[in-house]
Amino acid sequence: MQDEEKNEAAPSATGEPQAAAADGTTATAEAPKNPNMKWYIIHSYSGFERKVKESLESRVAAFGLHDKIGKVLIPTESVTEVRGGKKYTSERMFYPGYVLVEMDMDDHVWHVVKSTPRVTGFVGTGQQPTPLSEEEVQHIVYKVADSREKPKLKVKFEKQESVRITEGPFASFTGIVDEVNEDRETLKVMVTIFGRSTPVELEFNQVEKVA
Repeated sequence: MQDEEKNEAAPSATGEPQAAAADGTTATAEAPKNPNMKWYIIHSYSGFERKVKESLESRVAAFGLHDKIGKVLIPTESVTEVRGGKKYTSERMFYPGYVLVEMDMDDHVWHVVKSTPRVTGFVGTGQQPTPLSEEEVQHIVYKVADSREKPKLKVKFEKQESVRITEGPFASFTGIVDEVNEDRETLKVMVTIFGRSTPVELEFNQVEKVA
């Protein structure tokens, strides 16, 4: 992963992305006034996604293109990391090097976006930018929403690894990882209770590695 991007865009309760305000808060982005707008993906130099977003928004204002270019979104996910027994949550891009832009595409808009500093081009076939389908847009937006509701835990567990339970009725017990479910972020841990090895299902954030 490249540099983490913080507070670039957040979804609203309806699943729509939100625009970041100057004070770091977020406000629900207005629906596009132009019904012809579609979402496109542009390439940028990795690590400069936020600069590209800021530059694009400045160019929209400078060229008076609010009716042709709508929201600019850098998809991020919330990642929780445990360090020294404490949880820290940060934002990380899940498409580094890419920025999503809502546009009513024509030659002028294409040139304005393509000539933005640190933009290397559009995602598409040949010279023609290809808009995202509605399904693709919703997948990305809801991925952002799901990430913020339940941050991913930035830790990897392996079978036969020793862990200590930190939450729940078995807190302070140690056990051995028997199964790992990355998608659900759960573990099956074999814990010795009353002299018997008993399987206990736990979430990633309910255990910590034994040093």
